[in-house]
Amino acid sequence: MTHDVPAPHRRSFLKYGGALGAAAALSPWLTACSAGPESTNDTGGGGGDRTLTAVIGYGNDGSWDPTQTASAFCMAANHHIYEGLLDTDPISRDPYPALATRVPADPNATTWRFTLRPGARFHDGKPVTADDVVFVYDRILDPGTRTLAQGFFASWLQEVRKVDTQNVELVLKFPFPDGLSRLTLAKIMPKHVFSRPGAWDDAIRGKAVGSGPYRQTAHHPKSNTTFEAFAGYNGLRRPAFRKMNWLTIVDAAPRVAKISGADAGAQIADNIPYATVSRLTQGGLSVAGGAGMNNLFLMFNTARKPFDDVRVRQALHYAIDTGKMVEVALKGHGRPSSSFLNEGNPSYRRATTVYDYDPARAKALLKAAGVANLRIDILAVNVSWIVDCLPTVKASWDAIGVRTTLSPQETTAVFTKMDQKQDYQVVAAASNPNQFGLDADLIMHYNYGPANLWMQYTRWADDPVARQLFKDMDRATREPDPDRKKAMVQDYIDVVAEQAVLYPVVHNELMTAWDPKELTGIRAQPYPGINLLRAKWV
Repeated sequence: MTHDVPAPHRRSFLKYGGALGAAAALSPWLTACSAGPESTNDTGGGGGDRTLTAVIGYGNDGSWDPTQTASAFCMAANHHIYEGLLDTDPISRDPYPALATRVPADPNATTWRFTLRPGARFHDGKPVTADDVVFVYDRILDPGTRTLAQGFFASWLQEVRKVDTQNVELVLKFPFPDGLSRLTLAKIMPKHVFSRPGAWDDAIRGKAVGSGPYRQTAHHPKSNTTFEAFAGYNGLRRPAFRKMNWLTIVDAAPRVAKISGADAGAQIADNIPYATVSRLTQGGLSVAGGAGMNNLFLMFNTARKPFDDVRVRQALHYAIDTGKMVEVALKGHGRPSSSFLNEGNPSYRRATTVYDYDPARAKALLKAAGVANLRIDILAVNVSWIVDCLPTVKASWDAIGVRTTLSPQETTAVFTKMDQKQDYQVVAAASNPNQFGLDADLIMHYNYGPANLWMQYTRWADDPVARQLFKDMDRATREPDPDRKKAMVQDYIDVVAEQAVLYPVVHNELMTAWDPKELTGIRAQPYPGINLLRAKWV
C-alpha cells in the first residue's frame, strides 16, 4: 500500500480554480514532451487531422492525480486519458464497461467480478493487468493514505482482490448498488509507473499515463495541455480527434473572444458568461446550459465568533437577495437554493429551513444573538460568475448593518490559506459535486463527514450536532431499502440546511458554447469541463 503522499495533497480537494495540487516546475519527463508556449496556437493542419482546440474556464495547474483531484480541468482531461473498470455517461451517469468487459448483472451483490478488456494497454505500451487495478484500489482504501477518492469508496468497499492476471473481485461491506457508478472515480493507473519513488508528486504536477483514448503529449501549467489519439486504444470510446489542445483561460473576456468572431481560435469553450449567450448565438455558435449541483456556497469559520452561533449564520443567509442575484448576476440561469441538493436531483426535497430573502428576519436573528456592528471580509474565489454574484452579497449584508468588504483572489490562494489553517470569517466559492456523480450520498459525503477536509476548514466537526449528523449519514449509507434511504438522506439534509455551516446560496446553470459547423455530438454538462468522448468533426 502507498504512503507516498506529499503534504500539499490536500489542496487537490478543491474543485474550481484548479491550482490546488502543487503547481511547480516541470519535471524532466514532462519537459521532454513540451513544445513550449507556442503550442497554445497549434492548429494541427486541416481536414479530419486538424487539431481540436478547446477553451476551459478553469486552471490546469491543479492536481492531476486521479485519486486526489477535484480540479475541473484535470478531472475533465483525466476522463479522456484514463479509464475505470466502469465509466459513466457524462450526463445520465449510467455506467458502461471501460477497462472491464461488462457491468455486473446484479448491482445488489456483495462481490463483483470483473474481467479486464483483452489487449488493453497503457500509453507506454505495457499491458493493463489485475495488479494495476489492485494497486490503485489499495491506495484508495489505505487508511494511512488520505485521498479524496477514499471518501467515495471506504464506507462500502472492503477490498479488491486479484483472481488472476485478467480478473479482479471487488468485495463489498454490504449491498451498495450506487457503487457501480462510482467506479469511474477509481481510474486505473500503471503500477510500474506510479509505484516509483516520487511518482505521486509527478502525478500531482501533471504526469498522466492511462489506457484511455487520448494520451497527454504536453502540459504547460496555467497555459495549455495537449493530447493525441492513442493508437493502441481498443475500447468503446474510439478517439475522433487526432490531436486536441485544451487552453486554460480563467478570465471571461479573453475566453469568449477565443471562440467567437471570424478569427475564432477554438471550436468549444465551457464556463460561458450569461451576458454573452445572445451575442454568441447570433454569431452562429450553439450555446447550451446544464443545470445541476453547481452552486455558490458560503462557508463559515465556526471557531471564530460570532460564526459559532447558528443564528448568525442563518441571518447572513436570510439577508441575501437571491432573487436579485439570479436576475442580475446569473441572467436568469439559476435558482435560489431550497435544499443542499439542486431541485433536479432524484433525492431532492425542499428543506425544512429555506433561506428566502428576509432582511427583517436577518436583523432579528442578529439581535437575538447579541451581535451588532459586525464587519465581515468575504474571502472569495475569482471564478468569473462568482465575482458577478459577490456585489449582491455585499449590498445585502450592508443593508442589514453588516459592513462588508470583498476579497476575491485566485482559488489557489484561497484554499492554500485554508490548508494552512489561516484565520478567516467567511468564504464564498463555487462547488459542484456532480463532477463525481449524481447520488445524494456521494454529494453529501463530499462536503460533510468527521474526517472531511471541508469540515476541517469550518472547524465544526467536533460540534455535538455535527457528530450526530455524521452518524445519521453513515446509517443512511448502509440502509438497503431505496425509499427508506432516500427519506433518511432528506432528513439529515434538513439538519445541514438549519445549521448552514457550508451551504449553497444559489444553484446555477453552466453554459457551454461550440461551433456546430465544426463539431457534432456535443452535450452541455451540468458541471465544469467538457467531455468529447462521443463528439466528432462534422
